[in-house]
Formats: sequence, structure tokens, C-alpha cells
Amino acid sequence: MKQAAIALVAMAGGIALAQGNPEAEGKRLFTSVTPACAICHTLKDAGAEGAVGPSLDELKPDAARVAKALKNGIGQMPAFTQLSEAQMQALAAYVEAASRR
Repeated sequence: MKQAAIALVAMAGGIALAQGNPEAEGKRLFTSVTPACAICHTLKDAGAEGAVGPSLDELKPDAARVAKALKNGIGQMPAFTQLSEAQMQALAAYVEAASRR
């Protein structure tokens, strides 16, 4: 029982961290959403070396451009309709910030 309570508190803390830190949530989504952005795109900050889509390190898209691509798809990239608006915004903000480092 005590271990279950500890696990629940740890999960709640992770959720709060993700909600309080959109960039961390965006990075998590970049590597875990299906299909993962990292499969196609190169983004050094995420350790991604995709070869299908453009290198985000070179493209340096702003968050609005990333959000639009996530919502509508672009070229061979599908729309990510399974993501909530908040998830799309977190992912877009992360890509913008990470590509400018």
C-alpha cells in the first residue's frame, strides 16, 4: 500500500512538472508521439538524426510554423490530430527553442 502511494505521488509530480514545464513536455513528445518526430527530423537537442524530413537545426522554424505543420500536416508529414492543442503548443515551443540553441 505504501509503495502504491509513493508511486502515485511520483506520477502526480511528473504530471505537474510536465504541465509547469512545456519545453520538457515538448521534448518528451518529440521522441514519443506516434510516429515520433525524431524518426524523420534531425534535432540535436533531442538526439534525433532523422533523414526523411528537413533538419530542424538548419530550418530553425518558429513555433507558429511547427504548430501549423502539426495541425495540418505538410508534404509527407501527417497531421498529428491525436495531440491536444496544449501538446501541440508545447511541442512547437520546444522545437523552436531547441533548434536555436
